Amino acid sequence: MWQDNSAAYGASSSQNAYYPQQPVAPQPGVPLQFYAPSPVGSSFYGGSRSSLDGHVGAQGSIQPASGPGFGGNIQPAGGWWTAFGTGGFEGEPPLLEELGINFSHIRAKSLAVLNPLSRVDEHIMDDADLAGPLLFVFCFGTFLLFSGKPQFGYIYGVGVLGSLSIYTLLNLMSEKGIDAYRVVSVLGYCLLPMVAVGALSVVVTLDGMLGYVFSTLSILWCTYAASGIFVAVLRMSEQRLLLAYPIGLLYGCFALLSVFNAGVGGGSAK
Repeated sequence: MWQDNSAAYGASSSQNAYYPQQPVAPQPGVPLQFYAPSPVGSSFYGGSRSSLDGHVGAQGSIQPASGPGFGGNIQPAGGWWTAFGTGGFEGEPPLLEELGINFSHIRAKSLAVLNPLSRVDEHIMDDADLAGPLLFVFCFGTFLLFSGKPQFGYIYGVGVLGSLSIYTLLNLMSEKGIDAYRVVSVLGYCLLPMVAVGALSVVVTLDGMLGYVFSTLSILWCTYAASGIFVAVLRMSEQRLLLAYPIGLLYGCFALLSVFNAGVGGGSAK
């Protein structure tokens, strides 16, 4: 039985390609004589290993690295102005878009205000912003300052109180409702005709018949444009005249600031 098992084991091991065919002679003074290291350059696998030398056959491809490579589009380091660039990384949105400034939307809303007789899209305020209104308010105050009427505080106070009042009235009158952000955006964009009156006050004195006429036209223009946008967005066309009255009062306050100089009488009395 022992000889048969040994013979069977020897036969199976002799046919195994992972073991050497020739017996290894014991070497004196070498520990672990049952293990003989293979010569340099030898291999347990016969033949060439073409599937591992730089590429894998049907399972993929391994290409040798020619040099350090990095993915993406990375700009080289530059001055401080590179912080305002838009080509830093792939898929990165522009800086103006991250700040909420879209010049095409500002232009479209400004044209809708300048042409109030055109049909107003009900989705015009889906992307409301304050970049245009803040720009128009700043220009209006700057023009009044150049004309000798520093009215920044009055513009801020009238604008805040008027926006809160219009916001409250709109939510009480309409079933759909509107948020304060869109109310301020609409009122700010519709201030554009009043900005033109402020620019006119730099070269012409508005405290006269000419100023009264232009101020009245600007009030009507701003009121018609703002009420048209609110009616289109909130779908309350039957209440347009009722809505136009408080809006006209708000823009009338801005017209008074552009015609008269608040506090002049008190200063001259001193």
